[in-house]
Amino acid sequence: MKATHLLITGRVQGVGFREWLANEARRLGLSGWVRNAGQDAVEALIAGDTVAVEECLRLCRRGPRAAIVETIKDTLAEPPAEPGFIKRASLPSRP
Repeated sequence: MKATHLLITGRVQGVGFREWLANEARRLGLSGWVRNAGQDAVEALIAGDTVAVEECLRLCRRGPRAAIVETIKDTLAEPPAEPGFIKRASLPSRP
């Protein structure tokens, strides 16, 4: 099993990125979560089969149709304690 923490920046809020990522992760059989992480950023933890994690990361480089992904920072992480993939509450935006 591989687990990766993602910080995705660009035009990734207000374009359905979280819902899109949750659907893609579930389709690929991944566990983890996604949330808005302040202005112009989405944070996620994706875990599962290495091939599925890499495919999800590849898909995130483009995102949903209205998104413009500028950067993705991915780091190895511990897998989530619970199975399934969820949308978490957004972090507060920084001024």
